[in-house]
Amino acid sequence: MRPASAAAGLVIVAALAAVPLVVRREDILNFLFLVLLSIALAQSWNVIAGYAGQVNLGHAAFFGLGALVTRVLWIAGTPVVIGMIAGALVAVAFALLIGWAAFRLRGAYFAIGTLALSEIFRITVGNTLAEISTLPQTTIATYRLANRYWLALALAVLAIAAVAALARSRLGLGMQAIREDEDAAGATGVDALRLKLIALVCSTALAGLVGGCFAYYHISFYPSHLFSPGWTFDAVLMTFIGGVGTLHGPVLGAIFYVFFKEYLAIRWVDFHLLIFGALFVAIVLLLPGGLVEAMGKLRGLLESAAFTPDRRRPRPEHR
Repeated sequence: MRPASAAAGLVIVAALAAVPLVVRREDILNFLFLVLLSIALAQSWNVIAGYAGQVNLGHAAFFGLGALVTRVLWIAGTPVVIGMIAGALVAVAFALLIGWAAFRLRGAYFAIGTLALSEIFRITVGNTLAEISTLPQTTIATYRLANRYWLALALAVLAIAAVAALARSRLGLGMQAIREDEDAAGATGVDALRLKLIALVCSTALAGLVGGCFAYYHISFYPSHLFSPGWTFDAVLMTFIGGVGTLHGPVLGAIFYVFFKEYLAIRWVDFHLLIFGALFVAIVLLLPGGLVEAMGKLRGLLESAAFTPDRRRPRPEHR
């Protein structure tokens, strides 16, 4: 990253970290928490799909595994950070277990296969753990939203930093080569299976951490909700709206998505999913690069307008 960009990022992070010390309204803090959690979730999906080119529609399975393991360990007395790390490791272990077989599939077959695995997890957990998961009364009495907010902020910073480091590394360049043309990348010596497994490990580890943060945040939920396909499609929407395969895209997409979703859920509660579906189709067709592409075009227009001479001004006559 450029020094100016890094300095601006540090200022933004410092300002966000000070929000709970200044803002006392729980609704604002809760909204910012959802934005930060969504940024981390979108970045986790962006690693496997945006850089390695593998459309994983079973992302909710890894989110759910991380959340479930974290919740069980945390309630049992384990520190929440240790529980989150354990949840991420379980998600990675499951990803490696299915990765060798799943990556034999390509394109739509891979997407459908991962979606089927996620649904198997959702149905199994729903039938096995049918009761609602609620925190003990002592834990509820000491619940502080600010602690969850700072954890989500650290997780969002970790996700952005990890993707930034990966994008410019040899591994990241190899993943992007696979995304563009896997056969051509293999012909030039790129080990496609190894790089796709590494991308899957990074993606699922971040998803497991995000799930653990969600389990730490919610007081009560049904375990099957953790494996809902909505977690996958939220990540897909945010990444595509912002710009898939970019660093800033998931950040912009998460901010836009959470704000727009909260607004539509209040104003158009019966139609907000339909509106998001139409918006997703429009962006894919008209702006494949998402908000990042739109901002780039706007910046180009403004720069061209600034450097274009005014044609209405009379030119000096030459003798």
